Amino acid sequence: MRAYRWIKWRKLLLWLAVLVALGMLLWAGGPTAWGIALRILSFAMQMLFAMSFMIVQFVALFWFLARGRTYWILPGETGSSWDDYRGNPEIVENAKRIVTLLKGVKEFKEMGGEAVRGLLLCGPPGTGKSYLAQVIANEAQVPFAYASAPSFQNMFFGVGNLKVMGLYKKARKLARVYGACIIFIDEIDAIGMSRQGGGGMMGGMMGMGGAGLLNELLLQMDPPNIDNNWFAKLLRSLGLRKKKAERLPVLTIGATNLPDVLDKALLRPGRFDRKLWVDSPDYDGRVDVFQYYLKRIKRDAGLTPERAALDTIGYSPAQIKHIVNETVVIAHQRGAPVSNYEDFRAAMETYEWGLKQPLRSMSDDEKRNVAYHEAGHAVAQYLLKPHERVWKVTIIRRGGALGLAATKPRHERYNRSDSEILAEIQVCLAARAVEEEFLGKKLNGVTSDLKHATLLAGAYLGAVGMGDDLFSFLAVGNQIEALKSLRSKINELLKDEMNKVKKLVLENAGFVHAIAEELLKQGDLTGEEIDQIYNRLVGQNQMESPA
Repeated sequence: MRAYRWIKWRKLLLWLAVLVALGMLLWAGGPTAWGIALRILSFAMQMLFAMSFMIVQFVALFWFLARGRTYWILPGETGSSWDDYRGNPEIVENAKRIVTLLKGVKEFKEMGGEAVRGLLLCGPPGTGKSYLAQVIANEAQVPFAYASAPSFQNMFFGVGNLKVMGLYKKARKLARVYGACIIFIDEIDAIGMSRQGGGGMMGGMMGMGGAGLLNELLLQMDPPNIDNNWFAKLLRSLGLRKKKAERLPVLTIGATNLPDVLDKALLRPGRFDRKLWVDSPDYDGRVDVFQYYLKRIKRDAGLTPERAALDTIGYSPAQIKHIVNETVVIAHQRGAPVSNYEDFRAAMETYEWGLKQPLRSMSDDEKRNVAYHEAGHAVAQYLLKPHERVWKVTIIRRGGALGLAATKPRHERYNRSDSEILAEIQVCLAARAVEEEFLGKKLNGVTSDLKHATLLAGAYLGAVGMGDDLFSFLAVGNQIEALKSLRSKINELLKDEMNKVKKLVLENAGFVHAIAEELLKQGDLTGEEIDQIYNRLVGQNQMESPA
């Protein structure tokens, strides 16, 4: 260290000696030497101005391109708290631990620990990953940077790296002031994809992520201990700062729907070593979310959180928020002062299936074909799927479908038995069975039904080992070829299930006819109306049967 400082001082003394020698030569040379020196100085200044002008242009261009498309949010700005994050109490408990560490960084370091540097939020869209990051930042009272990973990509090589460097540089400055800082990067798989996938140099040059941008992110997340301000660097260069540099607590929170594609180096300890899975809420979670949103709107007593939660199995909090808002929109459009359950159903139907688009030019014969087609599905669903309830049957076009028969689960279910898969196949084939037995013809509207039935039969025989073989085609690369090899067995299974469902609809012919007739009259039938039809037929049969 002493030798290094002596070399620096020796260079400074040599430069001073050169300047003194030049000054003495100019003084001794008189006006002639001064004139030559002025011309040389003028030419050098012109060259310096030209070079400076070009540098300023390039700097301005790269500054514009390298600007981070980032929202910087100061503590308390969003106002989001734990009370606003609903539906996943277990997620909240885990997130509170991160907040505790961020609030007590100093005490945690004194105990010998290191500040958390990475948290990866995984889960499907709309489950509240970005909102959870906002809540963590607000509860910890630290600044929050909201960035999207694709915004770092750029057609000019290296500009994305500058964006990442600038983002973390500002985060460290804020961490010095507020004690910590959070950087949230949404869709991080856009730049964090595994380098074994072939991104490489060309991928980085064309703005497709690449190893260069990923390497910069890896470095910034886990940098060496360095002084981050010029005064500390000056003191260290003069030998007046002996202690090691501090690593400022900057927490990087990444969100992705595809955690399996991320590079291994991004997931190692010291980077995204903590994973938090944010999934769609269960029944109790949905009740909690609906209580939060429904209390904000005017509604009647029929629209309860419990009833709404039962209809929205699998919905994310973002979807629930959208449906509640659409419920208010529909109620407002019909001029009602409050929303009711029918508005809620209409909002769900529009969201799931699209707007009603009735075909007024459809002939009576075609309407009858569609009515019996959907009646076949409805009867099979009603009689074969006890774990589900018929929710809506319609012959009014929605989107690309001329009609549909939809069910809703009675409660969350996470696996299915072999008999339930066979029942689902029969439901798919029920429409063709009704066409053949009641209409005496085959219609082309069963294409999606046959496709779904074939896929179910293929999974039944070749994926989950419910047939005679335990071999799974999921273990081989080409699943299409594996399905083709099972074609004869799949076709045999489909024929057996078709015979079963034909027998079912013939035994319940009155149920099929009643649903089809009501559909032709009303266009729509709810699950409650299907129940009434079935109970009425059962009552009639009991009255007609001998005592």
